[in-house]
Amino acid sequence: MNALRLGHVGTSKQRWLGVMKAVEPDRDESRPINQIFGRTPDQGLLRLLLVLIASSVVLIAGDGRREIRAEPQTAKIVGLGAATCLQFNEDIRLNPSVQRDYLAWGQGYMSGILVGRPPGVDQGLDLNPPTFDMINQLHFLRDCCAENTSANFADAAEALYKRLRREGKT
Repeated sequence: MNALRLGHVGTSKQRWLGVMKAVEPDRDESRPINQIFGRTPDQGLLRLLLVLIASSVVLIAGDGRREIRAEPQTAKIVGLGAATCLQFNEDIRLNPSVQRDYLAWGQGYMSGILVGRPPGVDQGLDLNPPTFDMINQLHFLRDCCAENTSANFADAAEALYKRLRREGKT
């Protein structure tokens, strides 16, 4: 029987309290314990330690390789910002009041960029500074899209964000 047996071994007080003491499993007494398991307890601990170290090295190396191979994530832009600059130019030509909607989308998009920045980066950046108000931002977007008709409106909004970062440093 190789199962661990539990027995009431000890003082009468321990038996009264229900204290259980493990009793060694039945084993072949003719062979020493290190021959049964094939190694000494120290060798077993050493083997376990080596396995843990090797596993850690593999995990760390795997993470490093993944970061090196990482490609920039692309996001699917939705809403007015998904339009090309050519479409933006055509939309504002046909209906000038839609400029307000595009500008509002751009402000929301830039706010999302700002919120997603790491702590301390662009902290305190004003997306509506007095030195570059909404009218100037709209002119910037129109000029950017007039010069880059194949770009997306989102690209123009990102260019505006970079322009506002420079504005904040002056």
